[in-house]
Amino acid sequence: MAKDGPNWDGLLKWSIGNSDGTTTARNLSEEDRRWFMEAMQSQTVDVIQRMKEITLVMQTPEQVLEAQGVTAADIEDMLDELQEHVESIDMANDLHSIGGLIPLLGYLKNSHANVRAKAAEVVSTIVQNNPRSQQLVMEANGLEPLLSNFSSDPDVAVRTKALYAISSLIRHNKPGIAAFRLANGYAALRDALGTENVRFQRKALNLIQYLLHENQSDCNVVSELGFPRIMLHLASSKDTEVREAALRGLLELARDKTGGNNGGLGEDDEKLKQILEERIKDICLMSNEDLSAAREERQLVDSLWSTCYKEPSSLREKGLLALPGEDEHPPDVASQHFEPPLRGWAHTSDSNSSAKKQDAPLLLGPSPPN
Repeated sequence: MAKDGPNWDGLLKWSIGNSDGTTTARNLSEEDRRWFMEAMQSQTVDVIQRMKEITLVMQTPEQVLEAQGVTAADIEDMLDELQEHVESIDMANDLHSIGGLIPLLGYLKNSHANVRAKAAEVVSTIVQNNPRSQQLVMEANGLEPLLSNFSSDPDVAVRTKALYAISSLIRHNKPGIAAFRLANGYAALRDALGTENVRFQRKALNLIQYLLHENQSDCNVVSELGFPRIMLHLASSKDTEVREAALRGLLELARDKTGGNNGGLGEDDEKLKQILEERIKDICLMSNEDLSAAREERQLVDSLWSTCYKEPSSLREKGLLALPGEDEHPPDVASQHFEPPLRGWAHTSDSNSSAKKQDAPLLLGPSPPN
């Protein structure tokens, strides 16, 4: 980019002088064309070149960068920029081609917690809904440092970002799920549920529910590791999202038929019943506004009750499962102020048709005598 910034005033004057409608169109001279292209290109970032420059920095040893005055905050800013570039799937895949993926994964072991967290965030962006980059990260053994940070990093923010990256990496990725399972990933998820950080708990619960939904046979593993009792505890959390995520996980376990319990949670059924009764009691005391916000929780409580006890919950009897108007479509407010093109075209056609009908009829045959 130009060091002194763009000559916006010159560009504006040139544009007005060549397109204000006061003069007839003319062909640009070669000099004008060259000046305009140089002005525009000075504002164009060569993304690949910039990613190569960032890669070069990432390949430089940490102690060398520190000796040159580069701080952890500088590295974070650089990773922020890289994350913007790799939001494009093509750029994300190109990062490996230019040699940037391996050093990025190396930043997961950086001595600064903020850098480790930011590196995991960039990895999340690269692999999200991107099978090619998921494969590249797996081949580069990227799951190992992510699992290490997730399970044992002293900084909970680093653990949370690593969990998010793992979730993006193994989602819709069967080899990734298998590797996660073999690396004792479920034990790390169980430990995450035991922390007091609700954001960390939410992300762990969401990944558990996804894994159980995709692999019903894992319900036995989860049960043996003691997940049901932990999720029963979290189903009474003060945090709404944690409660709902715990209930979703419990519902997956309750629907599992592979364990021979024909629905339910086995020895934890009575504890579950007590918790569901408490949730129903709390729901009954909610204001109309809170009831509306708790729509998913109401449905989860009823589904769990029906699955485990083969009867509808009392929420149905009390009319609290589906509130009046919840299933109705929202009012069509937009059409009162904005007319979609097709609707406008149809309206115009109808108006023209009406006008034509009011015109005098066209008479066929010989003209009347003069």
